[in-house]
Amino acid sequence: MSNRKKRVSPRKQRRGPHHARLWRDGVERRFAFVKVDVFSSRALEGNQLAVFLDARGLRDSEMQALAREMNLAETTFVLPRPRAIEAKQGIKVRIFTVQEELEFAGHPTLGSAFVLRKGNQQEVALELKVGRIPVRFEDLNGKLFGEMQQRDPVMGSFHDKTAVALAAGLEPGDIDPDLPIQTVSTGLPFAMVPLRSLEVIRNFNPSWKRMAEYVEPTDAKFLYFVTRETVDPKARLHARMIFYNGEDPATGSAAGCCAAWMVAHGVARSDERVLIEQGLEIQRPSRIFVRASRTGNGIVNVRVGGNVVKLMRGEVFL
Repeated sequence: MSNRKKRVSPRKQRRGPHHARLWRDGVERRFAFVKVDVFSSRALEGNQLAVFLDARGLRDSEMQALAREMNLAETTFVLPRPRAIEAKQGIKVRIFTVQEELEFAGHPTLGSAFVLRKGNQQEVALELKVGRIPVRFEDLNGKLFGEMQQRDPVMGSFHDKTAVALAAGLEPGDIDPDLPIQTVSTGLPFAMVPLRSLEVIRNFNPSWKRMAEYVEPTDAKFLYFVTRETVDPKARLHARMIFYNGEDPATGSAAGCCAAWMVAHGVARSDERVLIEQGLEIQRPSRIFVRASRTGNGIVNVRVGGNVVKLMRGEVFL
């Protein structure tokens, strides 16, 4: 009997339990991505985002797994289609957090549009779960600036200040007495929580579990904390947003809701572009520019803008 070992093909070797998902028909799949910093004109600031440039062939479960692997606030997946369809409906993009798919989120929309912009394009439209969202570009102070137009806001319920303070680990007196806590949605509902001072907002350490228990039966999904005292004197509000993956450096969807809330309650004038500063507590300073219009029927034309910095390119092997 021969002592020679039976030869196993490389393809079969790679089909063990640890490689079953890595190879299909012996072909390695590669998915390119770009990582950017959103709502900042400086690298290593703002809110990080990974954009997969062509996600065709990825299952939903794989997109979710890749979002967990990236471990960022959100990861986006571009699904290219024929140019005629994209021209009419927008470029199809899906947004995932480490835990779930979202119908809409602000910094993934702005960051993805920057990545997908070609040449001197003045507008890039995305088709998200929430619908078509256009992002327009301009030169602002010598740097490329993008501004998305979000859906018209839905002004939701008002919240009891004592109940919100308890959920956030605050004292009732920490809430701004002159402004209401109100849910607003431009695709993702946030309760705007105005605090009385910069000292309060910078020093409180809320429990996500307690806040999640509070918002679960309400019309809000998250709480967005703001104060009219700011670090940058040019900013109108200082903001923080805590969710299940920690603290968010910049929350474009919440900032859009906040623009509507500000105009509705006299913090900003109709169509006035104002700055929200966020992320300072976690060393990711972010600058979010917002505006909204007041009409006879309420608040419309919510716009959220900022800068984006491309940081790196890479490939994932699946």
